[in-house]
Amino acid sequence: MTKEKVFITGATGFTGGYLFRELVRQGYPVRALVRDKRKAQALLDAGDNVELVEGDVRDAAVLNSALQGIHTVYHIAAIFRQENVTEQDMFDVNVTGTKNMLEAAVAADVKRFVHCSTVGVHGAPKVIPADESADYNPGDYYQRSKVDGEKIAIEFMKKADIPVTIFRPGPGIYGPGEMRFLKMYRAIKKRRFVMFGSGEIHYQFIYIDDLVKGIIACGTLDQAIGQIYILSGNEAVTLNEMCAIIADAVGTNPPRLRFPVMPLYYLGYLFELVYAPFGAEPPLYRRRVDFFRKDRAFIIDKARKDLGYNPVVNTREGFMKTAAWYKENGYL
Repeated sequence: MTKEKVFITGATGFTGGYLFRELVRQGYPVRALVRDKRKAQALLDAGDNVELVEGDVRDAAVLNSALQGIHTVYHIAAIFRQENVTEQDMFDVNVTGTKNMLEAAVAADVKRFVHCSTVGVHGAPKVIPADESADYNPGDYYQRSKVDGEKIAIEFMKKADIPVTIFRPGPGIYGPGEMRFLKMYRAIKKRRFVMFGSGEIHYQFIYIDDLVKGIIACGTLDQAIGQIYILSGNEAVTLNEMCAIIADAVGTNPPRLRFPVMPLYYLGYLFELVYAPFGAEPPLYRRRVDFFRKDRAFIIDKARKDLGYNPVVNTREGFMKTAAWYKENGYL
């Protein structure tokens, strides 16, 4: 049976790239929005029936053309937390870009729209573990931009302009190819990693293959229409447990150095004040310190019930696979 054509934003990123390749593998004709075709040529190697459209979610005219003939949109693109990205940049991509995508999808008579939000819209939840009903509590301008983008998607959902599903991926998406955790692996391997605080705060990571299965369920199952889902892993682990797993993966002992976290937090604030007038990225800022301070544990029962969502890669297995990929590719 011929499958309907899908459209992906963010296909050159980690999550979007895995989603792109899995949809191609499953036989979907895929069209992807990329900012630079020359840098995205590797996507064409994923299989036949792949198209690349050069453009940006901030360019409504490009989107109106790009979404013609599309059945399902997976809107993954976003500007993430980079200190040298302005609040306006975040708003333009994560909020206005989402609005542009939805308006173009309505105009093109797209049948399904899947929007990637983040559990970060809950900030540091007041009740742990948290579910989809937890209050919005953004703690920085990235999280505020994702709240505003999600609210726009909800508006379109409520007005029934287009069938929308929103998913909020867990706080740590990881797996082979993800580079954000590499510094931690290297620091632990070289015995330079320092724990700030107790290390007993919780994270509920999500392995990329499990996340992609959940995303595709959001775009293909009728019961997902009009719903919001948290897509995270099965288990929450403490930072101490995470460090022990990584240490095992790289063949060393778990980190022993430990210092109070609040002096580091205030130092980050000081760096932000000093570097702000120059528009430069400080070596340390408060959002980075929050890694040691804020619990990130969630309930995924709704996705289990509605979507049959069942993550199969546990944290230990996932971090071991990630370490193996780093080693195979010369990063460790």
